[in-house]
Amino acid sequence: MSVASNPGPLVEPVDCLSPRELDRYARHLSLPGISVLGQRRLRAASALVIGAGGLGAPILHYLAAAGIGSMTIIDDDVVEASNLQRQVLHRDADIGRAKVASARDALLRLDPELVVHTMCERLRPENALELFSSHDLVLDGADNFATRYLSNDAAELTGTPLIWGTIFRFSGQVSTFVPGQGPMLRDLFPDIPEADSVPNCAEGGVLGVLCGTVGSAMATEAVKLICGIGTPLIGRLLRYDALESDYSTLRFSPDPDRPPVTDLAEVAVACAAARPGPDGRDPDRAEEISVDEYRAHSSGVLLIDVRADWEREIAAIPGSVHLPLGMLQIEGWSAVETIAGHPPVDIVIHCKSGARSGQAVQLLHDSAPGSVRLRSLAGGIDAWSASGQETVQSTDQTMAPGAHHM
Repeated sequence: MSVASNPGPLVEPVDCLSPRELDRYARHLSLPGISVLGQRRLRAASALVIGAGGLGAPILHYLAAAGIGSMTIIDDDVVEASNLQRQVLHRDADIGRAKVASARDALLRLDPELVVHTMCERLRPENALELFSSHDLVLDGADNFATRYLSNDAAELTGTPLIWGTIFRFSGQVSTFVPGQGPMLRDLFPDIPEADSVPNCAEGGVLGVLCGTVGSAMATEAVKLICGIGTPLIGRLLRYDALESDYSTLRFSPDPDRPPVTDLAEVAVACAAARPGPDGRDPDRAEEISVDEYRAHSSGVLLIDVRADWEREIAAIPGSVHLPLGMLQIEGWSAVETIAGHPPVDIVIHCKSGARSGQAVQLLHDSAPGSVRLRSLAGGIDAWSASGQETVQSTDQTMAPGAHHM
């Protein structure tokens, strides 16, 4: 399969632009390659945007400003205060609202004639194929591996162009996958990584303005595909290092030995594993304990918080002791003995959402005495707060052990 420089315009143009639109998009109309015809194509195009968060915010904002005709936003999350550092569609007044509702309001403020559909749910194997088939292209701003691979497989099965991006801390990546015109995500990264193999933004952090850089690059790819201009990132992975101000491009080709995607069976398993049960607990992990279970049997349990200092200053679970994951990685079991003051028998470890605490449990398994029971609090302090339990602010290195009951 040869890699196409540009597969050509994605859509037929609308018949004409209104006087309002001619005025609004005047700076596009004078651009070689876009002009009136390209703007008419943009107005005819429909895009599915997965996620209204860090990447979704600039994607949605710039595609709406560019004059795309209609967009569907799918996201099951609500706006939180910690989102506002990078998710520029949302405002302080939107905290607690569904992200799709907040995003829709922001886009209609920008262009009241834009058609916006919202879905307050996750992209799932059950809805992916229909959604991909009913849009001209898809932009994936998801924050987890399962959804990214679901997007790739749905794109391959439906033949829908997919623009993919990812961010972490100070770096980001962008590529464009057009089935039949070049390689796909599985040609570059064949296997779905474990869900917690890389910390998410909440745990690893992300530079807020990086989302704008990467999301804007994804929106640019969409405009290029729709209008049939330039050279999209087909068969190329754009990499950006914000700290070094460095852009680099990795070229890759279709893997002739990769089996084609024929169904969503494999990715359905990954999606199911990425969705915890109603209590926040992953039923496949025996070393987890739900918030309700912990509260019912917390007497004599040592609750360890492995988050960073600044996270505890915002909120901490009463009775927890502080042992940052970085210290635990260096000192191992001896660090637990130091903060416990006595040989602990039953230990529950928590973080923000469960990924770091799961790592800590695995780390301690080999060094802890065989009599010690180690478990991770499912859903972390997020699940604790969601269940209506009280938190406190803490500026101390540790909170006094011994008060592990409600």
